[in-house]
Amino acid sequence: MVKRGRGLRLWLPLALLAALVLFGSFYCDGAVEAWMSRHQHAGMTAFMKRVSWWGDWPAHVLAALLGAAVAFACGSRRWMMIFLALVMACAVAGAINRVIKISAGRSRPLVKEDVGFNGPRFTSRYNSFPSGHTAATTAVFATLLLARRRIGLALLPVPLLIAFSRLYLSAHHFSDVVGGFMVGIFAAGVTWHFISTRMLDTRVPRRDGLG
Repeated sequence: MVKRGRGLRLWLPLALLAALVLFGSFYCDGAVEAWMSRHQHAGMTAFMKRVSWWGDWPAHVLAALLGAAVAFACGSRRWMMIFLALVMACAVAGAINRVIKISAGRSRPLVKEDVGFNGPRFTSRYNSFPSGHTAATTAVFATLLLARRRIGLALLPVPLLIAFSRLYLSAHHFSDVVGGFMVGIFAAGVTWHFISTRMLDTRVPRRDGLG
């Protein structure tokens, strides 16, 4: 009961902070889009398209499954569970993101004739909020950060670059990306809490030499 009360006291201010950040991000949409439009270059656009293509959820899931297979072959149960946690976090983020995306029906930056939130829509042109790429990559790398802090910090530029590519390509508004970050962080926290408390004994020192 005491732990639950402490957890509630921690989550409430974090949720409030997240709401304030998300609310504020909507006021930055115009400025960010204007900056992106002034700094367009053909070479950078081609590079960002590749980043976006490789930064989608299938590449993340495939990489995590390959990592789980290698960990299994090496006999490292802990790393196998970490890699599977990455897959689970990506799936959780994808499910949450899809529900919000369809329900919100926000038009993408390139859709000028009908800007804003339009209610439930199933077409990609009106599935802008939140950013699916950002939610998926954040869920994966935030989970890795929770599992292995130094490795997660070293790889932090990867999700940031993927999120930036979505802005540069005018696929999302700035607030879409912020919303995607929040969905990914939430999915990572829930997933790692489940994995670490039910499938891993975090009190046992690592002996697999892969830390």
